[in-house]
Amino acid sequence: MIEDRFFSIKKSIPKNVKILAVSKNQDISSIKKLYKIGHRDFGENYIQEIEKKYKKLPKDIRWHMIGKIQSNKLKYIIPFIHLIHSIQNIKQINIINKIAFKHKKIINCLLQIKISDEKNKSGIPSQEASKILENNTLKYMKNIKIIGIMGMASFQELTKVYNEFSYLQKLYNKYKKKYGHSILSMGMSRDYNIAIKYGSTIVRLGTLIFGKRKKVI
Repeated sequence: MIEDRFFSIKKSIPKNVKILAVSKNQDISSIKKLYKIGHRDFGENYIQEIEKKYKKLPKDIRWHMIGKIQSNKLKYIIPFIHLIHSIQNIKQINIINKIAFKHKKIINCLLQIKISDEKNKSGIPSQEASKILENNTLKYMKNIKIIGIMGMASFQELTKVYNEFSYLQKLYNKYKKKYGHSILSMGMSRDYNIAIKYGSTIVRLGTLIFGKRKKVI
């Protein structure tokens, strides 16, 4: 059962680590099962899917956008989004800030850092992230806050995963000291235990909790 799997994982990890239940392609009834036992943080990859689920589910759910950002569709999720994990450029930041201003909201975001050399893993180099954080225009934006970083490790041998998480942890500690970052989002169903060892504050777990994706909402 979904509830049993969730509680088993929750009991096995430190209390300061948040579980983000990745509900991409999961149906409404599966999300409701976790909601009924008190879980509120859910992550989605697509703006269209997250918008539809928001309309059908309780409004105290904290929705996280973890997939590739489509700038022209951001307006649909800004009114209710809790945290955006996948910022990769200053253009996205500008758009979010403008939309959030209209809604009188402050949107918390993470920069997605590329730590794997796999082609299907998105993100930006740490040098580019530093340029964004030092950008003068960012300092004057009142409706967006960069509060941490996110990364996805390789789907390869574990030695590589250890090195990638170690690198991201060092970068996070640097940004935490310099910019006051509070979130390190790394670790998925396959490697979340390793990520926790390297200081992850949010682990993104999908199939480990929900089982096979159903591709319906």
